[in-house]
Amino acid sequence: MEFNDNNFENEVIKSGAPVLVDFFAPWCGPCKIQGPIIDELSNEMNDGKVKIGKVNVDANQAVAEKFGIMSIPTLMIFKNGEVVEVMMGLQNKESLKEKLLKLI
Repeated sequence: MEFNDNNFENEVIKSGAPVLVDFFAPWCGPCKIQGPIIDELSNEMNDGKVKIGKVNVDANQAVAEKFGIMSIPTLMIFKNGEVVEVMMGLQNKESLKEKLLKLI
């Protein structure tokens, strides 16, 4: 799922489910590695208990600025509209899945 400046509030902040957000840019080398991991995780956890999506920081600077994104990839997990975890750099699928399952 693509999150952006227009839908972030409804899709992430107001979500009843935990949300994993991958802040990335198309030109970012590590982001190109992280992207398929996020896609795989999204396909595996598509039962509606969590949301997983991406924010292109170049195209959605308001959201990136609001959350102080200074390096990419940055992954954030939101629950009840609050940031509960911030991870910078590459993350493996198993670790992300474990963190999300704890929040369900």
